[in-house]
Amino acid sequence: MGLGRYAIYDPGPAALAEFGANWLGWDARRGVESRGLGGALVEVPRRYGFHATIKAPFRLAPGCSPEALVAAFDRLCAQLAPVAAEPGLQLRRIAGVLALVFEPQPPAVTALAAAVVRGLDGFRAPLTPEDRARRRPERLTDAQRALLDRWGYPWVMEEFRYHMTLTGALSASAETEARQRLAPLLAGLLPRPHPITGLALMGEDGAGRFHLLHHAELRG
Repeated sequence: MGLGRYAIYDPGPAALAEFGANWLGWDARRGVESRGLGGALVEVPRRYGFHATIKAPFRLAPGCSPEALVAAFDRLCAQLAPVAAEPGLQLRRIAGVLALVFEPQPPAVTALAAAVVRGLDGFRAPLTPEDRARRRPERLTDAQRALLDRWGYPWVMEEFRYHMTLTGALSASAETEARQRLAPLLAGLLPRPHPITGLALMGEDGAGRFHLLHHAELRG
């Protein structure tokens, strides 16, 4: 399988990850497609699979191999401590979609994501002018543009917000429907605290879908 981009995900605890795969209709862990409980609500997030992005999709820098990335990812996870994030996740609307988020976000979660972004940045190819333009820098704050230029993505470090996306953009009526459908399905699946005990290295196939390449426990 030829791969385009790579990313680092938190796949979530097993029961929640299983629900997410069934809801979206794409199980990135097994590479299996299903009808998906979310139907038309999940057309946009389906190809990425259920996850929280820890390091956003990036292309490999020249001279870097996938094998070296896997090895570096494994070494990094061995140095990072697992996180028990209080409070647990809550279903909220952010940027027009429904997602599971922390309110407030624990500093340990922000710090974990920052460590991953820093630790693997040497494997990230520089942004092309086209890549940068797609991020609509004119709509970003000065701080976000600086993060985009330094780290290849504007929502990192102090701008990072952990979220597990469950829908595409929703109208008010569609949001009400989605909440009604999600509430009973999520009952009992959101542990408090939310455990982040391992991370997943993902790869993008030619169709734009992400697959699990390597899972590593946080062992620091």
